Amino acid sequence: MPLFDFSKDARANVHSIKKRTLKMILEASKSQFPEEFGALLRADKGVIHELILLPGTVSGERHAIFHFNNLAIDFTIVGTVHSHPSGVCYPSRADVDLFGRYGWIHIIVCSPFDRTSWAVYDGNGEPRELKVVD
Repeated sequence: MPLFDFSKDARANVHSIKKRTLKMILEASKSQFPEEFGALLRADKGVIHELILLPGTVSGERHAIFHFNNLAIDFTIVGTVHSHPSGVCYPSRADVDLFGRYGWIHIIVCSPFDRTSWAVYDGNGEPRELKVVD
């Protein structure tokens, strides 16, 4: 029997994102263009409400590399967000590998970085839904 059953963990039950947080993600991604933007997602009671900019994150035109060794232990972090300047909101193999290693929910935003150009995935790279709330 595992020491900790993550399927029963509240962090695995993220269901919504604050509208202002989504707007911040889209604006940061647009500002970082043509390079990728990357950050971590913080949630409380199933609602993503904050971005964490991880020191040492490296961005390029086809990558955002997180240095997780710079992250303090933080059980409120539930996943990642990064942009795809190419306009494709589907995860790459490298994305799915990251998803499987860190977090429960992952957001990809893509050009043109508007309210319809984002997608959500679980740790296996399967599509998920997130409600946008005030």
